[in-house]
Amino acid sequence: MFWRILRRLLGANRGRLFVMLLALGAGAAVTSALLNLQVDAKRRLTTEFRAFGPNVLIVPQGPSGASSVTLPESITHLVPVNVPSGRVTVSSALYMIASVSVPQSVKSINAVVAGANPFGIIRVSPAFSSHGATSPNERASSSEDVCVAGARFAEKVGAQQNTELVLTSGHRRESCRVAKLRQTGGSEDDRIEIGLRAAQRLADLPGRISVVELTVPGTPGEIQNYLASLQNQILDAEVRPIRQFTEGEAKIYNRISGLLTATVGIVLLLTALCVMAAMTNVAIERKMDVGLMKAIGGATRRVVRLFLAEAALLGLAGGLLGATLGILLSIGLGKAVFGVAARPRLIVYPVAVGLTMLVAILSAIPLRRLASIRPASVFRGEA
Repeated sequence: MFWRILRRLLGANRGRLFVMLLALGAGAAVTSALLNLQVDAKRRLTTEFRAFGPNVLIVPQGPSGASSVTLPESITHLVPVNVPSGRVTVSSALYMIASVSVPQSVKSINAVVAGANPFGIIRVSPAFSSHGATSPNERASSSEDVCVAGARFAEKVGAQQNTELVLTSGHRRESCRVAKLRQTGGSEDDRIEIGLRAAQRLADLPGRISVVELTVPGTPGEIQNYLASLQNQILDAEVRPIRQFTEGEAKIYNRISGLLTATVGIVLLLTALCVMAAMTNVAIERKMDVGLMKAIGGATRRVVRLFLAEAALLGLAGGLLGATLGILLSIGLGKAVFGVAARPRLIVYPVAVGLTMLVAILSAIPLRRLASIRPASVFRGEA
């Protein structure tokens, strides 16, 4: 009986069938496109915000701004680097004040010196540790003979690229060559960055650092969970998020997610209304069929179930076609919005198809009117 009803639907009024499939397919296409953008936006925002630098700091416990408080460099071994959303980048730095001068000039100024690993520490084995303690007499590698000068600092001291600088702190002295001038518009423009080993020798603090900088991928919720777990592992230091990054990322994603979710809801509602209008006509035309089924002993529940299965099959067909088109559409929309094509997310496809089937079933509410039809009234032409 079900397949006979289905054949009647396909052959009785192909125009109405086309309208229902078009409405369901269009709804599925827009739904899958927006859902794919919503899922991909989380990754895009995370990538864009990570480009600004670290979002988590590990600092010594003690008064804020106390320059004499440092951390053991071995603390970086306690930082988990593997998280579900990616890999955590770990780097350590030592900050100090030193006198900087150019050998050919008598001009000397005090500046902030930031000693950092030039390669951006992720994690190395203890046998090849670049952040283990070194003796004061150990010389730096060739990469530590260069430095990066901030634009405002370079202007004050009269340095240019390839200029040799001499850094002095007490009786300790280091020299480096300016490999790059940095201009960020922030505090980095007023300081000079050298290798971590050179900074430790200059400050006479072997194996000590001022801060550990982490770049943690993931959503704001995942980052908060990571911070809580990290603080439980590192009890001798304080773990601080850079809130302007984490909170800013959360606000932007929540707004984008809310807008896309609301749009999906409106699209599904409009799709349901369109399909419901078509189903109303179906219910009017099916009175004779329902009366005949009831007259030969068909239960009302079974009759309604047949029509609901028919609506679900329409939703499945429209969802499969529309979801495929929508994911392809999201690739172009992602390129227009983010500048990079969105990656298709497989989880979006079954979700979009499922939502389309749900809309089709809920839109079949007018078919419930068929349950109240009496066979005798239909055959007499009274219904």
